[in-house]
Amino acid sequence: MTATIPVTILAGSLGAGKTTLLNHLLQHADGRDLAVLINDMGEVNVDAELVAEGSELDVDDGIAELSNGCLCCELQDDLETAVVRLARSYEFDHLVVESSGISEPEPVARLFTTTSRVAARYDVDAIVTVLDTPLFIDTFAGEAVPERRTDPAAESDRPLSDLLIEQLEAADLILCNKTDRCEPAELAETDALLDALRPTAETIHTEFSAVDPDRVLGVDRFDPATDAQQSRGRRDQDRGQGQPSDQNSDHDHEADHTHRHPSEAYGVDSFVFRARRPFHPDRFADILRDLPAAVVRSKGTAWVAGTDMQLSLSQAGPSVRLTATGPWVATLPALERDLYRSNRPDLEWHDEFGDRRTELVVIATARDDTGEHNDFDTEIDGVESRLRARLTDGLVTETEWDRDAFAPTNSFPVEPGEETVFRRE
Repeated sequence: MTATIPVTILAGSLGAGKTTLLNHLLQHADGRDLAVLINDMGEVNVDAELVAEGSELDVDDGIAELSNGCLCCELQDDLETAVVRLARSYEFDHLVVESSGISEPEPVARLFTTTSRVAARYDVDAIVTVLDTPLFIDTFAGEAVPERRTDPAAESDRPLSDLLIEQLEAADLILCNKTDRCEPAELAETDALLDALRPTAETIHTEFSAVDPDRVLGVDRFDPATDAQQSRGRRDQDRGQGQPSDQNSDHDHEADHTHRHPSEAYGVDSFVFRARRPFHPDRFADILRDLPAAVVRSKGTAWVAGTDMQLSLSQAGPSVRLTATGPWVATLPALERDLYRSNRPDLEWHDEFGDRRTELVVIATARDDTGEHNDFDTEIDGVESRLRARLTDGLVTETEWDRDAFAPTNSFPVEPGEETVFRRE
Protein backbone atom coordinates (compact mmCIF):
# COMPACT_ATOMS: atom_id res chain seq x y z
CA MET A 1 0.00 0.00 0.00
CA THR A 2 1.32 3.44 -0.95
CA ALA A 3 2.27 5.60 2.04
CA THR A 4 0.08 8.61 2.66
CA ILE A 5 1.47 12.13 2.19
CA PRO A 6 1.64 14.39 5.28
CA VAL A 7 -0.23 17.70 5.07
CA THR A 8 0.46 20.92 6.92
CA ILE A 9 -2.43 23.42 6.98
CA LEU A 10 -1.43 27.05 7.41
CA ALA A 11 -4.03 29.33 8.99
CA GLY A 12 -3.95 32.86 10.35
CA SER A 13 -5.40 36.31 9.96
CA LEU A 14 -4.95 38.55 6.94
CA GLY A 15 -1.35 39.72 6.80
CA ALA A 16 -0.13 37.54 9.68
CA GLY A 17 2.77 36.12 7.63
CA LYS A 18 1.51 32.84 6.13
CA THR A 19 2.99 33.40 2.67
CA THR A 20 6.26 34.58 4.23
CA LEU A 21 6.33 31.33 6.20
CA LEU A 22 5.57 29.30 3.09
CA ASN A 23 8.39 30.94 1.15
CA HIS A 24 10.73 30.37 4.09
CA LEU A 25 9.83 26.66 4.19
CA LEU A 26 10.40 26.30 0.44
CA GLN A 27 13.78 28.02 0.61
CA HIS A 28 14.92 25.91 3.57
CA ALA A 29 13.28 22.59 2.72
CA ASP A 30 16.50 20.66 3.46
CA GLY A 31 15.91 17.87 0.98
CA ARG A 32 12.13 17.76 1.29
CA ASP A 33 10.13 17.87 -1.93
CA LEU A 34 7.22 20.16 -1.09
CA ALA A 35 4.03 20.79 -3.00
CA VAL A 36 1.84 23.73 -2.07
CA LEU A 37 -1.79 24.74 -2.48
CA ILE A 38 -2.55 28.41 -1.98
CA ASN A 39 -6.01 29.89 -1.43
CA ASP A 40 -6.75 33.59 -1.82
CA MET A 41 -10.17 35.20 -1.44
CA GLY A 42 -9.57 37.69 -4.25
CA GLU A 43 -9.89 37.01 -7.96
CA VAL A 44 -6.10 37.42 -8.34
CA ASN A 45 -4.00 34.94 -6.36
CA VAL A 46 -1.12 37.25 -5.43
CA ASP A 47 0.32 34.80 -2.92
CA ALA A 48 0.64 32.01 -5.51
CA GLU A 49 2.54 34.35 -7.83
CA LEU A 50 4.86 35.46 -5.01
CA VAL A 51 5.61 31.87 -4.01
CA ALA A 52 6.29 30.89 -7.63
CA GLU A 53 8.66 33.83 -8.06
CA GLY A 54 10.47 33.06 -4.81
CA SER A 55 11.01 29.33 -5.40
CA GLU A 56 11.87 26.83 -8.09
CA LEU A 57 8.23 25.82 -8.37
CA ASP A 58 5.81 27.14 -10.98
CA VAL A 59 2.08 27.63 -10.79
CA ASP A 60 0.60 24.39 -12.17
CA ASP A 61 3.96 22.66 -11.49
CA GLY A 62 3.89 21.77 -7.82
CA ILE A 63 1.80 24.82 -6.90
CA ALA A 64 -1.98 24.69 -7.05
CA GLU A 65 -3.99 27.88 -6.61
CA LEU A 66 -7.62 28.40 -5.64
CA SER A 67 -8.92 31.95 -5.88
CA ASN A 68 -12.03 34.03 -5.29
CA GLY A 69 -13.37 32.14 -2.27
CA CYS A 70 -12.39 30.32 0.91
CA LEU A 71 -11.38 26.68 1.32
CA CYS A 72 -13.68 26.06 4.27
CA CYS A 73 -16.90 26.50 2.30
CA GLU A 74 -17.45 27.26 -1.39
CA LEU A 75 -14.08 25.90 -2.60
CA GLN A 76 -14.27 22.53 -0.80
CA ASP A 77 -14.93 20.59 -4.02
CA ASP A 78 -12.15 22.47 -5.81
CA LEU A 79 -9.77 21.71 -2.93
CA GLU A 80 -10.52 18.01 -3.17
CA THR A 81 -9.96 18.00 -6.92
CA ALA A 82 -6.73 20.01 -6.66
CA VAL A 83 -5.03 17.87 -4.02
CA VAL A 84 -5.97 14.62 -5.78
CA ARG A 85 -4.54 16.02 -9.03
CA LEU A 86 -1.30 16.99 -7.25
CA ALA A 87 -0.91 13.47 -5.84
CA ARG A 88 -1.47 11.91 -9.26
CA SER A 89 0.71 14.30 -11.24
CA TYR A 90 3.78 14.96 -9.09
CA GLU A 91 6.17 13.20 -6.74
CA PHE A 92 6.55 15.05 -3.43
CA ASP A 93 7.12 14.36 0.24
CA HIS A 94 4.84 16.88 1.92
CA LEU A 95 1.87 19.08 1.01
CA VAL A 96 1.47 22.55 2.51
CA VAL A 97 -1.99 24.13 2.23
CA GLU A 98 -2.08 27.89 2.80
CA SER A 99 -5.68 28.90 3.45
CA SER A 100 -6.79 32.49 3.05
CA GLY A 101 -6.92 34.84 6.02
CA ILE A 102 -10.71 34.48 6.19
CA SER A 103 -10.81 30.66 6.23
CA GLU A 104 -11.53 28.43 9.21
CA PRO A 105 -8.93 25.62 9.39
CA GLU A 106 -11.08 22.83 10.88
CA PRO A 107 -13.30 22.25 7.81
CA VAL A 108 -10.16 22.18 5.65
CA ALA A 109 -8.56 19.56 7.91
CA ARG A 110 -11.79 17.54 7.93
CA LEU A 111 -11.51 16.96 4.18
CA PHE A 112 -8.27 15.04 4.81
CA THR A 113 -9.62 13.00 7.74
CA THR A 114 -13.04 11.77 6.57
CA THR A 115 -13.66 8.77 4.34
CA SER A 116 -12.90 10.36 0.98
CA ARG A 117 -10.50 9.91 -1.92
CA VAL A 118 -8.40 12.69 -0.37
CA ALA A 119 -8.08 10.96 3.02
CA ALA A 120 -6.86 7.81 1.28
CA ARG A 121 -3.84 9.72 -0.04
CA TYR A 122 -3.06 12.23 2.71
CA ASP A 123 -2.69 12.52 6.50
CA VAL A 124 -2.84 15.84 8.35
CA ASP A 125 0.49 16.43 10.07
CA ALA A 126 -0.45 19.68 11.85
CA ILE A 127 -2.59 22.80 11.72
CA VAL A 128 -0.19 25.73 12.01
CA THR A 129 -1.72 29.10 12.87
CA VAL A 130 0.46 32.12 12.17
CA LEU A 131 -0.44 34.81 14.67
CA ASP A 132 -0.08 38.55 14.10
CA THR A 133 1.09 39.04 17.67
CA PRO A 134 0.72 42.85 17.85
CA LEU A 135 -2.83 42.54 16.49
CA PHE A 136 -3.63 39.81 19.02
CA ILE A 137 -2.33 41.99 21.87
CA ASP A 138 -4.30 45.02 20.66
CA THR A 139 -7.46 42.91 20.42
CA PHE A 140 -7.31 40.75 23.53
CA ALA A 141 -4.77 42.16 26.02
CA GLY A 142 -6.22 42.35 29.53
CA GLU A 143 -8.84 39.63 28.97
CA ALA A 144 -8.89 36.54 31.18
CA VAL A 145 -9.28 34.10 28.27
CA PRO A 146 -10.01 35.31 24.71
CA GLU A 147 -13.37 34.11 23.48
CA ARG A 148 -15.75 34.56 20.61
CA ARG A 149 -17.92 37.61 20.85
CA THR A 150 -20.89 36.24 18.92
CA ASP A 151 -22.62 32.88 18.49
CA PRO A 152 -21.25 31.33 15.26
CA ALA A 153 -24.60 29.66 14.60
CA ALA A 154 -26.53 32.90 14.92
CA GLU A 155 -27.61 35.05 12.04
CA SER A 156 -25.96 38.13 13.55
CA ASP A 157 -22.78 39.40 11.93
CA ARG A 158 -19.43 38.29 13.30
CA PRO A 159 -16.30 40.40 13.89
CA LEU A 160 -12.94 39.26 12.54
CA SER A 161 -11.77 38.70 16.12
CA ASP A 162 -14.13 35.68 16.24
CA LEU A 163 -12.36 34.19 13.23
CA LEU A 164 -8.99 34.72 14.88
CA ILE A 165 -10.16 32.78 17.93
CA GLU A 166 -11.35 29.90 15.73
CA GLN A 167 -8.00 29.80 13.95
CA LEU A 168 -6.20 29.61 17.31
CA GLU A 169 -8.58 27.05 18.85
CA ALA A 170 -7.83 24.66 15.99
CA ALA A 171 -4.06 25.09 16.08
CA ASP A 172 -1.59 22.32 16.86
CA LEU A 173 1.26 24.79 16.50
CA ILE A 174 1.09 28.58 16.91
CA LEU A 175 3.74 30.83 15.40
CA CYS A 176 3.66 34.11 17.29
CA ASN A 177 4.95 36.26 14.45
CA LYS A 178 6.15 39.89 14.40
CA THR A 179 7.54 39.54 17.92
CA ASP A 180 10.14 42.20 17.10
CA ARG A 181 7.29 44.71 17.43
CA CYS A 182 6.33 43.60 20.94
CA GLU A 183 7.65 44.30 24.42
CA PRO A 184 8.75 41.36 26.63
CA ALA A 185 5.79 41.91 28.96
CA GLU A 186 3.41 41.78 25.97
CA LEU A 187 4.92 38.50 24.79
CA ALA A 188 4.57 37.02 28.28
CA GLU A 189 0.90 38.02 28.34
CA THR A 190 0.40 36.57 24.86
CA ASP A 191 1.91 33.24 25.92
CA ALA A 192 -0.35 33.12 28.98
CA LEU A 193 -3.48 33.90 26.93
CA LEU A 194 -2.60 31.29 24.30
CA ASP A 195 -1.90 28.68 26.96
CA ALA A 196 -5.36 29.30 28.43
CA LEU A 197 -7.01 29.32 25.01
CA ARG A 198 -5.22 26.35 23.42
CA PRO A 199 -3.08 24.52 26.03
CA THR A 200 -2.25 21.59 23.74
CA ALA A 201 -0.60 23.77 21.08
CA GLU A 202 3.14 24.40 20.92
CA THR A 203 4.01 28.11 20.71
CA ILE A 204 7.01 29.47 18.82
CA HIS A 205 8.08 33.14 18.65
CA THR A 206 9.15 34.30 15.19
CA GLU A 207 10.19 37.38 13.26
CA PHE A 208 9.26 37.46 9.57
CA SER A 209 7.98 33.87 10.02
CA ALA A 210 11.54 32.50 10.19
CA VAL A 211 11.46 29.08 11.88
CA ASP A 212 13.38 25.83 11.62
CA PRO A 213 11.35 23.70 9.13
CA ASP A 214 11.85 20.68 11.40
CA ARG A 215 9.68 22.42 14.00
CA VAL A 216 6.81 22.84 11.49
CA LEU A 217 7.02 19.92 9.04
CA GLY A 218 6.85 16.26 10.01
CA VAL A 219 5.85 17.03 13.60
CA ASP A 220 2.83 14.67 13.72
CA ARG A 221 0.87 16.85 16.14
CA PHE A 222 -2.62 16.55 14.63
CA ASP A 223 -5.05 14.24 16.48
CA PRO A 224 -8.38 14.08 14.61
CA ALA A 225 -10.21 12.47 17.52
CA THR A 226 -9.05 15.05 20.04
CA ASP A 227 -9.66 17.94 17.68
CA ALA A 228 -13.15 16.70 16.83
CA GLN A 229 -14.02 16.32 20.51
CA GLN A 230 -12.73 19.80 21.34
CA SER A 231 -14.61 21.25 18.37
CA ARG A 232 -17.88 19.66 19.46
CA GLY A 233 -17.33 20.93 22.99
CA ARG A 234 -16.77 24.47 21.76
CA ARG A 235 -19.84 24.37 19.54
CA ASP A 236 -21.99 23.00 22.36
CA GLN A 237 -20.67 25.73 24.62
CA ASP A 238 -21.52 28.30 21.97
CA ARG A 239 -25.09 26.97 21.98
CA GLY A 240 -25.23 27.29 25.76
CA GLN A 241 -25.22 23.53 26.40
CA GLY A 242 -23.36 22.17 29.40
CA GLN A 243 -22.14 18.85 27.96
CA PRO A 244 -20.55 17.93 24.64
CA SER A 245 -22.86 16.34 22.10
CA ASP A 246 -22.75 12.69 21.10
CA GLN A 247 -22.53 13.40 17.39
CA ASN A 248 -20.08 11.36 15.34
CA SER A 249 -16.81 13.11 14.52
CA ASP A 250 -17.57 12.74 10.81
CA HIS A 251 -20.59 15.01 11.12
CA ASP A 252 -21.66 17.22 8.28
CA HIS A 253 -20.14 20.70 8.49
CA GLU A 254 -23.35 22.48 7.65
CA ALA A 255 -25.42 20.50 10.11
CA ASP A 256 -23.79 21.88 13.24
CA HIS A 257 -21.99 25.01 12.22
CA THR A 258 -23.60 27.62 10.06
CA HIS A 259 -20.91 28.77 7.66
CA ARG A 260 -21.64 31.72 5.45
CA HIS A 261 -19.52 33.31 2.75
CA PRO A 262 -16.85 35.55 4.35
CA SER A 263 -18.40 38.72 2.95
CA GLU A 264 -21.59 37.78 4.81
CA ALA A 265 -20.18 36.27 8.00
CA TYR A 266 -17.29 38.61 8.72
CA GLY A 267 -18.07 41.68 6.64
CA VAL A 268 -15.07 41.24 4.36
CA ASP A 269 -14.88 41.68 0.62
CA SER A 270 -12.18 42.33 -1.97
CA PHE A 271 -11.59 44.11 -5.24
CA VAL A 272 -8.72 44.47 -7.72
CA PHE A 273 -7.19 47.72 -9.01
CA ARG A 274 -5.33 47.45 -12.34
CA ALA A 275 -3.50 50.09 -14.35
CA ARG A 276 -1.07 50.24 -17.29
CA ARG A 277 0.23 53.64 -16.22
CA PRO A 278 2.69 54.28 -13.39
CA PHE A 279 1.91 55.95 -10.09
CA HIS A 280 3.25 59.43 -9.38
CA PRO A 281 5.72 58.69 -6.54
CA ASP A 282 4.61 61.57 -4.30
CA ARG A 283 0.89 60.90 -4.66
CA PHE A 284 1.32 57.14 -4.28
CA ALA A 285 3.34 57.64 -1.09
CA ASP A 286 0.57 59.86 0.29
CA ILE A 287 -2.01 57.16 -0.49
CA LEU A 288 0.01 54.48 1.28
CA ARG A 289 0.44 56.65 4.37
CA ASP A 290 -3.28 57.36 4.58
CA LEU A 291 -5.15 54.22 3.58
CA PRO A 292 -8.75 54.06 4.86
CA ALA A 293 -9.14 52.25 8.18
CA ALA A 294 -11.60 49.91 6.44
CA VAL A 295 -8.74 48.43 4.39
CA VAL A 296 -7.51 45.49 6.45
CA ARG A 297 -5.20 43.99 3.80
CA SER A 298 -3.79 44.93 0.42
CA LYS A 299 -1.10 43.32 -1.68
CA GLY A 300 0.13 43.07 -5.21
CA THR A 301 2.43 44.67 -7.78
CA ALA A 302 2.91 48.41 -8.26
CA TRP A 303 4.49 50.37 -11.12
CA VAL A 304 5.94 53.66 -9.85
CA ALA A 305 7.37 56.32 -12.16
CA GLY A 306 11.10 56.97 -11.83
CA THR A 307 12.20 53.43 -11.02
CA ASP A 308 12.77 50.34 -13.13
CA MET A 309 12.02 48.15 -10.13
CA GLN A 310 8.88 46.05 -9.84
CA LEU A 311 7.51 46.92 -6.40
CA SER A 312 5.59 44.44 -4.26
CA LEU A 313 3.03 46.00 -1.91
CA SER A 314 2.14 44.33 1.38
CA GLN A 315 -0.21 46.06 3.83
CA ALA A 316 -1.80 44.64 6.95
CA GLY A 317 -3.62 47.10 9.17
CA PRO A 318 -1.36 50.07 9.94
CA SER A 319 1.76 48.43 8.52
CA VAL A 320 2.54 49.13 4.86
CA ARG A 321 5.70 48.19 3.00
CA LEU A 322 6.97 48.21 -0.57
CA THR A 323 9.70 45.75 -1.57
CA ALA A 324 11.71 45.84 -4.81
CA THR A 325 11.45 42.33 -6.24
CA GLY A 326 13.61 42.99 -9.30
CA PRO A 327 13.60 45.00 -12.52
CA TRP A 328 10.70 44.92 -14.91
CA VAL A 329 11.49 42.51 -17.74
CA ALA A 330 10.71 45.29 -20.21
CA THR A 331 13.67 47.32 -18.87
CA LEU A 332 16.25 44.55 -19.43
CA PRO A 333 18.66 44.51 -22.39
CA ALA A 334 16.98 43.05 -25.46
CA LEU A 335 18.84 39.70 -25.40
CA GLU A 336 18.17 39.11 -21.71
CA ARG A 337 14.56 40.26 -22.07
CA ASP A 338 13.88 37.91 -24.99
CA LEU A 339 15.49 34.98 -23.17
CA TYR A 340 13.38 35.63 -20.09
CA ARG A 341 10.19 35.84 -22.15
CA SER A 342 10.99 32.59 -23.95
CA ASN A 343 11.32 30.87 -20.57
CA ARG A 344 8.08 32.42 -19.30
CA PRO A 345 5.61 32.14 -22.20
CA ASP A 346 2.73 32.82 -19.78
CA LEU A 347 4.12 36.26 -18.85
CA GLU A 348 1.47 38.91 -19.50
CA TRP A 349 2.91 41.35 -22.05
CA HIS A 350 1.71 44.71 -23.40
CA ASP A 351 2.95 45.90 -26.81
CA GLU A 352 3.95 49.32 -25.42
CA PHE A 353 4.64 48.78 -21.71
CA GLY A 354 5.78 45.16 -21.63
CA ASP A 355 5.21 43.60 -18.21
CA ARG A 356 5.01 46.96 -16.41
CA ARG A 357 1.67 47.28 -14.68
CA THR A 358 -0.12 47.77 -11.37
CA GLU A 359 -2.30 44.99 -10.02
CA LEU A 360 -3.40 45.39 -6.41
CA VAL A 361 -5.82 43.25 -4.41
CA VAL A 362 -7.58 45.21 -1.67
CA ILE A 363 -9.47 43.47 1.15
CA ALA A 364 -11.75 45.67 3.21
CA THR A 365 -14.39 45.49 5.91
CA ALA A 366 -17.23 47.89 6.62
CA ARG A 367 -17.74 46.54 10.11
CA ASP A 368 -16.24 47.51 13.45
CA ASP A 369 -15.02 44.90 15.95
CA THR A 370 -18.46 44.59 17.54
CA GLY A 371 -19.72 43.17 14.25
CA GLU A 372 -22.07 46.10 13.69
CA HIS A 373 -22.58 48.03 10.48
CA ASN A 374 -25.35 49.94 8.78
CA ASP A 375 -25.51 48.43 5.30
CA PHE A 376 -22.55 46.24 4.45
CA ASP A 377 -22.97 46.21 0.67
CA THR A 378 -23.38 49.98 0.55
CA GLU A 379 -20.43 50.60 2.85
CA ILE A 380 -18.09 48.24 0.97
CA ASP A 381 -19.11 49.76 -2.35
CA GLY A 382 -18.31 53.17 -0.88
CA VAL A 383 -14.86 52.07 0.31
CA GLU A 384 -14.10 50.60 -3.11
CA SER A 385 -15.30 53.61 -5.11
CA ARG A 386 -13.41 56.11 -2.95
CA LEU A 387 -10.16 54.16 -2.97
CA ARG A 388 -10.39 53.41 -6.70
CA ALA A 389 -10.83 57.11 -7.38
CA ARG A 390 -7.86 58.02 -5.21
CA LEU A 391 -5.63 55.37 -6.77
CA THR A 392 -6.64 56.57 -10.23
CA ASP A 393 -5.82 60.16 -9.26
CA GLY A 394 -2.44 58.89 -8.04
CA LEU A 395 -1.41 57.78 -11.53
CA VAL A 396 0.86 59.91 -13.70
CA THR A 397 -1.14 62.36 -15.82
CA GLU A 398 -0.80 62.85 -19.56
CA THR A 399 1.22 66.03 -18.98
CA GLU A 400 3.51 64.32 -16.47
CA TRP A 401 3.81 61.33 -18.81
CA ASP A 402 5.54 63.51 -21.43
CA ARG A 403 8.35 64.59 -19.10
CA ASP A 404 11.86 63.36 -19.91
CA ALA A 405 12.75 62.27 -16.38
CA PHE A 406 10.80 61.32 -13.32
CA ALA A 407 12.77 60.78 -10.13
CA PRO A 408 10.94 59.41 -7.09
CA THR A 409 11.44 61.62 -4.06
CA ASN A 410 10.11 59.41 -1.29
CA SER A 411 12.88 56.83 -0.85
CA PHE A 412 11.21 54.08 -2.81
CA PRO A 413 13.36 50.94 -2.93
CA VAL A 414 15.74 50.92 -5.89
CA GLU A 415 17.67 47.65 -5.45
CA PRO A 416 16.26 44.10 -5.41
CA GLY A 417 15.35 43.13 -1.86
CA GLU A 418 15.28 46.70 -0.57
CA GLU A 419 12.18 47.73 1.35
CA THR A 420 10.45 50.98 2.22
CA VAL A 421 8.09 50.94 5.21
CA PHE A 422 5.12 53.29 5.51
CA ARG A 423 3.14 53.48 8.76
CA ARG A 424 0.01 55.38 9.65
CA GLU A 425 0.05 57.20 12.97
